[in-house]
Amino acid sequence: MDQHQYLNKTAESESSEKKKTRCCNGFKMFLAALSFSYIAKTLGGIIMKISITQIERRFEISSSHAGLIDGSFEIGNLLVIVFVSYFGSKLHRPKLIGIGCFLMGTGSILTALPHFFMGYYRYSKETHINPSENSTSSLSTCLISQTLLLNRTSSERVEKDCVKESGSHMWMYVFTGNMLRGIGETPIVPLGISYIDDFAKEGHSSLYVGILNAVGMIGPIIGFTMGSLFAKMYVDIGYVDLSTIRITPKDSRWVGAWWLGFLVSGLFSITSSIPFFFLPQNPTKSQKRKVSLSLHVMKTNDETNQTASLANQGKNVTKNVNGFFQSLKSIFTNPLYVVFVLLTLLHVSGVIGAFAYLIKYMEQQYGQSASQANFLLGIITIPTIAVGMFLAGYIIKKFKLPLVGIAKFSFLTSIISFLFHVLYFPLICDSKSVAGLTLTYDGNNSVASHIDVPLSYCNSECDCDESQWEPVCGSNGITYLSPCLAGCKSSSGNKKPIVFYNCSCVEVTGLQNRNYSAHLGECPRDDACTRKFYIYIAIQVLYALFSSTQVTSSVLLIVKIVQPELKALAVGFHSMVIRTLGGILAPIYFGALIDRTCMKWSTNSCGARGACRIYNSTFFGRVYLGMSLALRAPALVLYIVFIFLINKTVQEKDTKILDNERKLMDEANLEFLSNSERFVPSAGADSKTCNLHMKDNAVAN
Repeated sequence: MDQHQYLNKTAESESSEKKKTRCCNGFKMFLAALSFSYIAKTLGGIIMKISITQIERRFEISSSHAGLIDGSFEIGNLLVIVFVSYFGSKLHRPKLIGIGCFLMGTGSILTALPHFFMGYYRYSKETHINPSENSTSSLSTCLISQTLLLNRTSSERVEKDCVKESGSHMWMYVFTGNMLRGIGETPIVPLGISYIDDFAKEGHSSLYVGILNAVGMIGPIIGFTMGSLFAKMYVDIGYVDLSTIRITPKDSRWVGAWWLGFLVSGLFSITSSIPFFFLPQNPTKSQKRKVSLSLHVMKTNDETNQTASLANQGKNVTKNVNGFFQSLKSIFTNPLYVVFVLLTLLHVSGVIGAFAYLIKYMEQQYGQSASQANFLLGIITIPTIAVGMFLAGYIIKKFKLPLVGIAKFSFLTSIISFLFHVLYFPLICDSKSVAGLTLTYDGNNSVASHIDVPLSYCNSECDCDESQWEPVCGSNGITYLSPCLAGCKSSSGNKKPIVFYNCSCVEVTGLQNRNYSAHLGECPRDDACTRKFYIYIAIQVLYALFSSTQVTSSVLLIVKIVQPELKALAVGFHSMVIRTLGGILAPIYFGALIDRTCMKWSTNSCGARGACRIYNSTFFGRVYLGMSLALRAPALVLYIVFIFLINKTVQEKDTKILDNERKLMDEANLEFLSNSERFVPSAGADSKTCNLHMKDNAVAN
C-alpha cells in the first residue's frame, strides 16, 4: 500500500513538473539543438569549399586532385549513411546525432594539423627561394650575369629541396580529416528530419524543415566572413616576417591562413554535440517517470525482463537485417523514388561541381581576390539562400500544397534558376593580355596557342627562365611572365611597390611617353569586365533565391513519396547516391575540365607540375558554366516525367478509392435487399396467421 501511494505522489509531482518544463525540454529542445548542429554542419562544409583553392596552392596539386580531397567528405558519408539511416531510426537518435557532431569537429581539427608540421610555404619554387630571404634577391631582370648565377645554383637547390619534400605526405591528414567529418555529419539530416516528422504537429513539419535550413545558413555566413578575414592573412602568419612577403592576396600564388577556419569550425561542432546527450529518445514520454518506476519494480521482474531481452536479441538482429533488405527492395521498386533520385542527382551534381570552384571562377574571371569573393558571397548571396529556403517552407504550408503541388512548385523554381544561369554566359570576360601566353612577347600580335611561344627580339638576349612565374604588369597594360621576359634592366630594390625600369618588351609597343616600366603583379581587369562583375553579382542573388527554394521542397518530396516507415531510409539512400555520384565525382570531373583551360603551370621543387597559375578565362567560363547547364537540362526533363508519374499515381489511388466505395455500396445494397426479402415473407405469414385466428373467433361466436 505504501508503494502505491508513493507511485501516485510521484506521478502527480511529475505531471506538474511536466507542465512547468514542457517548453524547456523534449521536442523544442531537440529543435534548438538540431539548429546548432545545422550551423556547425554548414560552417564546416563552407570552410572546406572556400579553402579548396588555398589547399590546392599550398600542396601544389591540380584542380582535379583538389576535387578528390573535397570529395573525401562524401566518401566518409558513404561508408555509413545507409546503415545510420535505417538502424539509427530504431536507436537513440539524439545521442547518435551528438556522436556525429563530435566526430565532425574532430575531423575538422585533424584537417588543420598539416599546417603545424609542414615547413614554411615557398610561393616561388620556380626560382627556388625562401620567403625569409630578401624580397628582391630572386627577381631576375635582363642581366646575363645574374641569370648565369641562378642557373649555376638552381640544379643544386632543386636536388636538395626535392629530397627534403619527397617524404612529405601531409595532404593525407586533410583527406582523412575531411572523410572523418563526412562520417560525423551522416546522422544529422536523416535522423533529424525523421525525428521532426515523427513528433511535429500535423502540417508543421514543412515549416520546421524550412526554419532549419534557413537557420543553417548562419553557418555559411559565418564561414564566408571568417574566410574573407583569414584569406587576407598570410598562411605562415606569426612564423615569418611579413615585410619580406612580396606577393599580395590578388596574386595567384597567395595562400591565406586556411587552417584557422578548420580549427574554429571544429571547436564549434564539438560544442554543438553536448546538448544531444541529455535529450530523450521520445519527447512525448517522461524520462523521470521511467526512472521512478524502474526503482520500484521488483528485482525478480527486472531479471526476468533482462533474460527475455537477451534471449530475443539474436532474433531481433536477424529480423532487422531481413527488414532492411525488404525495405531497400520497396524503395527500389518505387518509380517515383527512382525518378526523383535521378533528377536530383543531375541537378545537385551541377550545383556541387560549380560551387566547389566558385571562388576560383571569380578570381580568374573577374580578377577578385579570395577575400573579396568570400565577403561578397557571405554578405549578399547566402542571406538570400536562407530567405529562399524559409520562403519555400512558408508557401507550402500557407497554401497547403499537396504532393503534386510541391512537385510543380519545385519544377517552376528549377526552370527560373536555369534561365538565370544562362544569363551568366554573356558576362564572360575576355582572356587577359599576357605576353607569352595570349600575345607575342613584344605585345603586338596574338598567338594561336599558349604552348611554346617563341621569344621576341626584345628579350631573346636576356637568357630568361621561361618556366618562371613572377608576373609583372607593364605600363602598356600587358602582363609579362617575369621581369626578365619583359626585358626589364633594373628595379626599385626593396621599396614597395616594386617597380622595374627600362623594359625593352614594353618599349617596342610604341608608347609615346617613353615610360617603359612594369610593376610587380598581374594587370587588373578593365572597366568593362568590372561592370560585368557587378551584373554577375546581381544575377547571382536572384539565382540563389530561386535555387534555394528547391532545397525545402526536395526534402519534403523525398519523405512523402515513400511509405511512412521508410522515410529515414529513403532520405539516407538518397543522400548516399547524391554524395557518391555527385559529391565525390562532380568536383573531380569539373576540376579535370578546368585543368584543361590552364595556360601556365607552376613547377614544384622536384621539377614536377604543381598548381595552375593562370587560366584562359574565356575557355574557363564556357567550360565551367556549360558543364553545369549540361547536367541540369536533363533534370528538367525528368521533372516532367516525375510530375506525370505523381498525377498517374494519384489518379490510380482515386480510382481504387472509388472502386472500393462502389464495392462497399454494392455490398450494402445486396445486404439490404437480402434483408428485405427475408422480411416480406415473414410479414405475409403473420397476416395469414392473423386471418386464421379471426375465422376461429367468428366460428366460436
